Parts: sequence; C-alpha cells; structure tokens
Amino acid sequence: MLTLDSLGRHYGDHLVLRDISLTVPDGQLLCVVGPSGCGKSTLLRTIAGLLPAHEGTVTVDDTPVSGVPDRLAVVFQDYGRSLFPWLTVRENVALPLRRRGLGRAERRAEAERILERVGLGGVARRHPWQLSGGMQQRVAIARALVCRPALLLMDEPFGSLDAQTREDLEDLLLEVHRTDGATIVFVTHDIDESVYVGDRVVVLSPGPGSRVLLDLPVELPGPRDQIGTRGLPGFVALRAQVGRAVRSGKKELP
Repeated sequence: MLTLDSLGRHYGDHLVLRDISLTVPDGQLLCVVGPSGCGKSTLLRTIAGLLPAHEGTVTVDDTPVSGVPDRLAVVFQDYGRSLFPWLTVRENVALPLRRRGLGRAERRAEAERILERVGLGGVARRHPWQLSGGMQQRVAIARALVCRPALLLMDEPFGSLDAQTREDLEDLLLEVHRTDGATIVFVTHDIDESVYVGDRVVVLSPGPGSRVLLDLPVELPGPRDQIGTRGLPGFVALRAQVGRAVRSGKKELP
C-alpha cells in the first residue's frame, strides 16, 4: 500500500527528515512516535502529498506521490480549525462527497450514515461550535471516513482531549480499522496509545534529521480492551521497549 524509500525533507538549511525507509502493507495500522519537533507531522504531510519530498520517494499503490493521492484522507490534530463553523455538522461531513459528483440527497444520506457510525446521529443539524471537543473530533473523523479512504493519515488526533474521551476515540479507531480494513498511519507522542492501537510502532529520533530508531511489531490479542489489554505483560513489555527507544534517542547526538 505505502512505501517510503530513503525519504528526506528539509526547510531551507534545516534538515527535518533523513533517510526514512518504510513499507506499510495493505490494512496495517502503523503508529509513529517521537519527541516534539522530530518531524512527525512533516512526515505525514509528505506522505499525503501536501509537501514535496526533497530526497527519496513516497509510493502509494505502486504510484509515486506527486500530489494528494486518490482515496486518501487526513485527520488533523487541530480539529476545531479543520471544520467550517458556518456549515452544519452534516454539511461538514458531506463536503468531500461533492468531488465525487454525488447528488445532494446521496451526500446527505452518506453523511448521516457515517455520523450514526461515530455516535453523532443526533447532532447532524448543529454547528461545530455547538459541540464539545471530543464531538468535534468525531465530526472530523466522520468527514475522513465518508469517502471510504484506502489510506487514512491521522496527526495526533486525540492529543488535546481529556483521558476518557481519548480512550473512547481510540476504541472507535480500532472498530473502524477492524471493519473497514483501511491502511492507517497514526502519529502520536503517547507511548501507551501507540502500543494500544497499533499493529506496529515506529520510533523517530529527535531532530534535526530525524530517522527511524525502532520498528516494532505489536502482537497483542484482539479485540483490545482499555483495561484488559493495558494490563497484559506483553503490553507492558512493548511499552517499555518503545519508551527505551524514545529515551535513548533523546540522549543521542543527531
């Protein structure tokens, strides 16, 4: 599904990403972890075709990325700014469907279907500013899912939410991944979250010139549960392994 080959990216003289090589198979949920400022968001935007790669290549479905690929969706961390406040919740969710040429009735039906799925069936006529932060992020997720993307990119989508809402949305993500089978690249700075939701965790080193420090498969039984899974010895061991990689990277000179 997704291949990064010796990917590099810089801003002027500042090197952000260095020699990133990864292959993400179809249907995998890959979590990317690293300290603040290491280039996680830049990596995601480069995969999405929103920023050009300065070295190496990004390939989606055997096609080099030179713009935003078809059947790709992005959920940003700042959900409040990514939603249009003058549109209703239903109109925000239905907006991407205009590009597909669907009629108004079809767009409305699809938006209502996906809103029901993310637990927002009763707020379709409200505006984003009338909702809590967690509900706004559900709207952003619904808008990403409405076009049934093959590749879903998520940039620290739960980072600013309270603990209970965050756990609820983590479980929603796992349910979506289980039923839809989309390939997901999920950026987070939370080690526990990466192990809980991921099929695989990649740790990036601190910048400048971030690179891959650890590429770790997560082999935990499913379905995962916030209490049971986090109490498993395997979860604790994986969390410690990721944590050691993050800490060792902070001690390294770039």
